[in-house]
Amino acid sequence: MARPARLTAVSAQSGTCAEPGAGPVSVSEPTAAPTRATIHDVAAAAGVSRQTVTRAMNGMYGISVATKGRVLAAAAALDYRPSRFGRGLVMGGEHQLGLVVSDLRNPYSPELAAAVLRLAAAKGWNVMLADVELSGDSDRAVQALGAQTDVVIGYLGSRAAEWIQRLGTVPVVELDPSGEVLRAAVRIDPGPAVEDLADHLVSVGVRHPVVVDASGDGRPSQRGVLMLDALRRRGYLPEIAVAPSATAEHGAAMTTRALERFRRLDAVLAFNDVTALGVLAACRRAGVDVPGAVRVVGVDGLSLGTLVAPTLSTLAVDLDDVARQALDVALGMLSGALPRSGPTVQRTVHHRLLLRESA
Repeated sequence: MARPARLTAVSAQSGTCAEPGAGPVSVSEPTAAPTRATIHDVAAAAGVSRQTVTRAMNGMYGISVATKGRVLAAAAALDYRPSRFGRGLVMGGEHQLGLVVSDLRNPYSPELAAAVLRLAAAKGWNVMLADVELSGDSDRAVQALGAQTDVVIGYLGSRAAEWIQRLGTVPVVELDPSGEVLRAAVRIDPGPAVEDLADHLVSVGVRHPVVVDASGDGRPSQRGVLMLDALRRRGYLPEIAVAPSATAEHGAAMTTRALERFRRLDAVLAFNDVTALGVLAACRRAGVDVPGAVRVVGVDGLSLGTLVAPTLSTLAVDLDDVARQALDVALGMLSGALPRSGPTVQRTVHHRLLLRESA
């Protein structure tokens, strides 16, 4: 039986890992593996002392800009990464997987983390987690993962380029990137499931669907655009309401306005399951029967959708498969079986239409 993976949270303030009951640790520098560049190799290549390499790699004071640049260039040429042990981060010699999430208050994040932990346990890895939404200093939280882990997977969003640079040579696998893939990625594609949903709405006689979307800039999200396009190609003239964030509160507010403005609406396609919970709440408060008068569909397939009445129809994604694909790619990059970037280090996981009572 595989032992449980250990989950460690990254402290952005100190750049160290926080574990309950952890006391002072006495550290001795281990012998480096012969196939991996050491701090001595970097020092020799740059013509500096080992202490100067340490200062340069950790952004410490006491060296010139020119010297720091020479050390960093030598480290990059040698593909050198500072030892976690040398930094006083002894973790029992076990492999460390870094996981970046955007907000643990969103039920999607802990469900993803649980999937990653299960897989990590089976492979004998521990997981170190950084929440870049709730962290007091997201830059330092991400940079700490680069120092303390062997591979990093997760949601980097619009700051992917900056954070990947901070992570240095650590293999990085982005989850569901919105733009160009810089190293490796697992894309999560709702496209086929959106098409199935649109066909279903036609088959049950929906005439006036509304998309309750979420986007920080007020424009339709990529997911919202997919929904609108699929509906329009089937002859619908769908309305859209764009909330500033994907919360149940905003989903409820947008639905209340939509019910007042669009008297004939008979279906709501929500940005995600959390938003859809707000849609259900607004319908209940307005005395609107779901699914008798309005059908409601979310996205993600979270387990909480089975705990409400009516149970929530959704475009579900297999988070176990997402975790498996991401870790397979990361380990392939780490071992050299896969390149550090390119088309061969991209995978795709598709959503599927999961019909429950609400639609």
